[in-house]
Amino acid sequence: MSPGYDVVIPTVGRPSLRRLLVTLAGQHACARHPRPRSVVVVDDRAEPGAPLDVAGLPFPVGVRRSGGRGPAAARNVGWRCTSAPWVVFLDDDVELPAGWSRRLAEDLLAADADPDVAGSQARLLVPLPADRRPTDWERTTAGLAGARWITADMVYRRTALMQVAGFDERFPRAYREDADLALRVRAAGWRLAAGTRQTIHPVRPANRWVSLRAQAEAADDALMRRLHGRRWRRRADAGRGRFPAHL
Repeated sequence: MSPGYDVVIPTVGRPSLRRLLVTLAGQHACARHPRPRSVVVVDDRAEPGAPLDVAGLPFPVGVRRSGGRGPAAARNVGWRCTSAPWVVFLDDDVELPAGWSRRLAEDLLAADADPDVAGSQARLLVPLPADRRPTDWERTTAGLAGARWITADMVYRRTALMQVAGFDERFPRAYREDADLALRVRAAGWRLAAGTRQTIHPVRPANRWVSLRAQAEAADDALMRRLHGRRWRRRADAGRGRFPAHL
């Protein structure tokens, strides 16, 4: 039998949340596919907006608020109000293909059997246009397919999260907070594994200024260097992008 798990989804109210929940619900038409013990959606909008569309699903969905403090804080709010031995973190803009829950069960069984394994990562698939060159934003999103330990679909053992006190809420953006957690978990003596499940990560809509806004992420790289030293990229399996070429 697969170990029990909870699902935690931080969101800022994007329409893609509904699509994720529908694809999650579709996994469990087959009784052999283990259901989550609970699903928690954490509303990280700074101000209350329109109610999140979480109704009409075959399992209850709890909604919590984190006050716009960023995805690290939102995930902490979510996992701390659950109790299963494993926590599945999903971003609100991914979609789960058929068979995802069966593969998740296999990944959980393999990880649970090894007491040194703290987490299991999915493989991300980023669909790109076939009839033209991808935009800069599409190429940036496509880079997630080869990224390590990102929480678009990442499972963590609850005891490991408790040992390192979860995500560092000094990371305010959806950037590097997952790499920071992975480094701290590994420094505590745990291992992280690559799972067999696949998750689809569509390129979400963005305007022409998205690449400029992304430059704010350099502050998170500076924080990573301060917390983990000059060689943090090597230990986190994180590339430097095109920065050396630009320099």
